[in-house]
Amino acid sequence: MEQGSGLRKQGFGSAKLRVMIAGGGTGGHVVPALAIGRELRDRQGAEVWFVGTARGIETRMVPEAGFRLELVRSGQLKNVSLSTRVRTMMDLPLGVLRCVSLMREFKPEVVVGVGGYASGPAMIAALLLRIPTLAYEPNAVPGMTNRLVGKHVSAAAVNFGQTAQYFRNAKVTGVPVRPQIFELPERPVGAAPRLLVTAGSNGAQIFNETMPMIAVQLLADVPGLTIVHQTGARQLEATRAAYVKSGADASRWVVAAFLTDMPEQYAAADVVLARSGSTVAELCAAGKPSLLVPFAGAADDHQRKNAEVLVEAGAAEMLLQRDVTAETLQGALVALFSDAPRRAAMGERARALARPGALQQISEMVLRLVGR
Repeated sequence: MEQGSGLRKQGFGSAKLRVMIAGGGTGGHVVPALAIGRELRDRQGAEVWFVGTARGIETRMVPEAGFRLELVRSGQLKNVSLSTRVRTMMDLPLGVLRCVSLMREFKPEVVVGVGGYASGPAMIAALLLRIPTLAYEPNAVPGMTNRLVGKHVSAAAVNFGQTAQYFRNAKVTGVPVRPQIFELPERPVGAAPRLLVTAGSNGAQIFNETMPMIAVQLLADVPGLTIVHQTGARQLEATRAAYVKSGADASRWVVAAFLTDMPEQYAAADVVLARSGSTVAELCAAGKPSLLVPFAGAADDHQRKNAEVLVEAGAAEMLLQRDVTAETLQGALVALFSDAPRRAAMGERARALARPGALQQISEMVLRLVGR
C-alpha cells in the first residue's frame, strides 16, 4: 500500500492542506519550525498544528505566532541521569499514544519533525499511521530522534551534505532563515566597531561569566568598540551586575535577556561571538565573521561538528569551551578586530555557505509528499 493512502481512504486527506509540525525545546528548533509553519500557512493556505512539550519555549512562541499548540509528555535521553532516562522511556509510549490521538483528530497529510523532545513521539506515531513524514535536521550530526527515524521517514531536509547519509530521500536545503538576514546593508565606512554576543534563547554561561571579566581591557584594546550581549533570561541580572562591577564604560555595552531584532543586530555587528547550533545558518546568511564556542554538553558533540564546517571553509574561528579563559577569549577577539581584511574574507566565505532558498525548498518537499 502506498504510504499514507490508507489514511486518505479514511478521510485523512482534504482540500485544505493539513500539516503537523512536531518538536521544540529551544529556539534552534522552534524558530525554523515557525518559519516552515508560516510559509505553509501564508503561501499555501495550509492549516498547521504544532506539537511540543510544556518545558520548551514553544509554549510561548507558537501561540504568539497564531498557531495551535498541543502538548505531549516527552523528555531527554542523552546526557541526563539514569532516573531521567527511565522517566523518558516510560513517557514515550504515552507520548506516542497522545500523538496518535491528535493525528486521528486533526488528520494531517504530512508530519514534519524538527527535532527536540516532542519530535520523537510524533514521528513514531506518524510512521505507525503511515502518514508521510519529513525530517528537518540543521546539524552536521543528527540528534537521537532523527537518527532513530531517519531511515524510515519519507524524506529529509538537511543543512549539510554529510548529514544526508543518515536519512532516506535527503535533500540539502539549508536552514530556514529570515529573508531580512540575507539582505543586510553594508556596514558604513568608518562605523564604530561592534561585537555581538549571542547564544540562542538560553544564553551561554561561559559568555556571561567571561565577557564581563575582559570588558574593560577589550574596550581599551579596540577603540570605539561597543558590545551587545544576549544573556538568556535566567542570567540577565547577574551578567549585568558583573559588567557594572567591572567598571566598563556603561555607554559602550548593552546586556539583554533576548534579542528580538536579530536582522538589525547582525547588520550592526563586525564580529559575532556565538555558540554553533542553528545560529551558524544565520551567520552564513548575514555574511558575518564569527568566533564560535561550541556548547560542550551538546548531544553527540554536534555543535563542534557544525563549527568545524565553518572553520574548514575559512568562515569562522573556533575556541573550544574547555580552552576558554579571560586571556584566550580576549586574545581571539582582539585579533579579529585588528584585521579588517581577514574579517572581510571570513564574511565572504560565510556568505558562500548560505542557502537563501531553504524555506521554499522545504515547503516544496512537503507539497510533493502529499502530491500537490
